[in-house]
Amino acid sequence: MAGHEILVGQIDPASDRAVFRQIADHLREAIEGGRLSPGDKLPSEAALMQHYNVARMTVRHAMQELQGEGLAVAEHGRGVFVRSRPPVKRLASDRFARRHRKEGKAAFIAESEVVGAKASVDMIDVREGSPLPEIAERLKVRADEAVVIRSRRYSLDGRPVELATSYIPADLALGTRIMDANPGPGGIYARLEEQGRTLDRFTEDVFTRMPTREEARLLLLAPGVPVFRLIRTAYDLDGRSVEVCDTIMSGDAYQLSYELPAH
Repeated sequence: MAGHEILVGQIDPASDRAVFRQIADHLREAIEGGRLSPGDKLPSEAALMQHYNVARMTVRHAMQELQGEGLAVAEHGRGVFVRSRPPVKRLASDRFARRHRKEGKAAFIAESEVVGAKASVDMIDVREGSPLPEIAERLKVRADEAVVIRSRRYSLDGRPVELATSYIPADLALGTRIMDANPGPGGIYARLEEQGRTLDRFTEDVFTRMPTREEARLLLLAPGVPVFRLIRTAYDLDGRSVEVCDTIMSGDAYQLSYELPAH
């Protein structure tokens, strides 16, 4: 759907709202109302100029407004399109269930299957290093103590959606498949449980912020799209912190879903 079909609004000359913002309002309403769907091309600059009888720069400011909100993305030589938003319903109470590990599935694989998307992981880096003080405190190790650091990027249907860095105590990781790029079926949690470190519980803290330049580059984020920062700590039956995972998630790709008991 394109052209004048979605341009039902008119400029209100008596309004205190800038003309370019009124145009952006009309386009935003078309997106949020479903008259423009993810992947649809927005009307061209020429069509908008003609419909609203405004200058090209006014139209460009309106388009930049939508791009800054993360609603639209410009493709060089092709135009401006409604940004696609493949939602992942993050099953907070389910994704670390032991049955997934027994089936050889890490949490990200279990999540992707729920939405029918193909999961992939790349840019894997495994090394020894020192944790940041914030991570060391959660992992209950000294800030100068060596830990194993696993960094990776996750994608759904080829689109990057998540950056994750795990910190594991060296005595639990060195000499095991946790040091491998592919730790095997069930991921690192399955490898920890094979050592007798049965997982008991997880805690998660979730923050929102704008991405760093590097995060925006790696996740291919449009201007205006925020990220979730989720820090998860895994504990075994003895109460030991066996992993801290610092995850950066594309804000327009995830829905965080939690079920909380009322008793």
